[in-house]
Amino acid sequence: MTELLRIENLTKEFSVAGSTFPAVDDVSFTLHAGETLSVVGESGCGKSTLGRVIVRGIDATSGRVLYSPDAAADDPAPQDATAGKEIDFLSLKGRQLKAVRQDIQMIFQDPLSSLDPRMTVFDIIAEPLRATSRPSRSEVRRRVFDIAQKVGLDASHLRRYPHSFSGGQRQRIGIARALVTGAKVIVADEAVSALDVSIRAQIINLLKDLQDELGIAYLFIAHDLSIVEYISDRVAVMYLGQVVELAETDQLFSTPHHPYTEVLLSAVPQPDPEVRRERIVPRGEVPSPTQRPAGCLFSTRCHYATELCRNETPPLQEVEPGHYSACHFARELSLRGLAAVAPERVEQPQVEAEHYSEVPAEEHLSSPKPA
Repeated sequence: MTELLRIENLTKEFSVAGSTFPAVDDVSFTLHAGETLSVVGESGCGKSTLGRVIVRGIDATSGRVLYSPDAAADDPAPQDATAGKEIDFLSLKGRQLKAVRQDIQMIFQDPLSSLDPRMTVFDIIAEPLRATSRPSRSEVRRRVFDIAQKVGLDASHLRRYPHSFSGGQRQRIGIARALVTGAKVIVADEAVSALDVSIRAQIINLLKDLQDELGIAYLFIAHDLSIVEYISDRVAVMYLGQVVELAETDQLFSTPHHPYTEVLLSAVPQPDPEVRRERIVPRGEVPSPTQRPAGCLFSTRCHYATELCRNETPPLQEVEPGHYSACHFARELSLRGLAAVAPERVEQPQVEAEHYSEVPAEEHLSSPKPA
């Protein structure tokens, strides 16, 4: 697969009460054209901050976001002087920034607060076009109607305002707004977590259909591992601002190589009420970001931690082809994947039919209820 986006040593620091801490700490990975890379982890691990830094919603402290336009182009022009070159998205300004911003867009978590209540749906979808280029009125109208149809909106919807739509319809508007510029990289920040379960499935299937049709690459930020398993090609696990494991979805769910990933997989809800899942509970609480532990960040909660873990920071290293883990003992530990953490089926007590056959049905109906 062609490399579309390359994140190099991305860091975002915040200052709180006179102390500085990294919300995103030296994160590096690649995103390929047409793939879905999911970022998972507990609340506060830095997932959303990472997504906002990549799209320049907030400024990075250091690092680079390298974008390869040729990887996104359907028919790249061979005479273009920039052919084959990577563009550091974080360093762009002015017209160059507007031009590349059309290719890198974001879908937000809350489909209501992310839409301007004073604008019609047409103007909301058209706004990125008008902000990043100077299309004609006929071109704006054509592209807005085209993308609205692709996401399942009627032409009549475009004259209305966001408050008159359901949550799923509002998210369709947000998706249309992100795609109207012809974006090839979409950062989806918890794009379905605020929706009902049935609507959530519709939006996930819509995202997959649009990816197949338009060749979009998704950076899918989520905490629901069931959805992540369904939609993702690869998964990155974050803890306290760092990527601690990165692998293809099947590999990560079946054979994790980091104890934190094992903990997350054990917490995936089991839809079958007769199956008991063995929960692995980590020690203590998540450390404060302003008082990060020395060595491995997960060492204070890990059941496998040793003195080495408490004193030395493990690098993110390749354990298997395409499978990376930031654990000193990634090759030695035998961790349980998703299939291995639901070992027992709960036996339900069986009631024999003859227990009730001794009493006629009429007596059951006529017997007074106990006080």
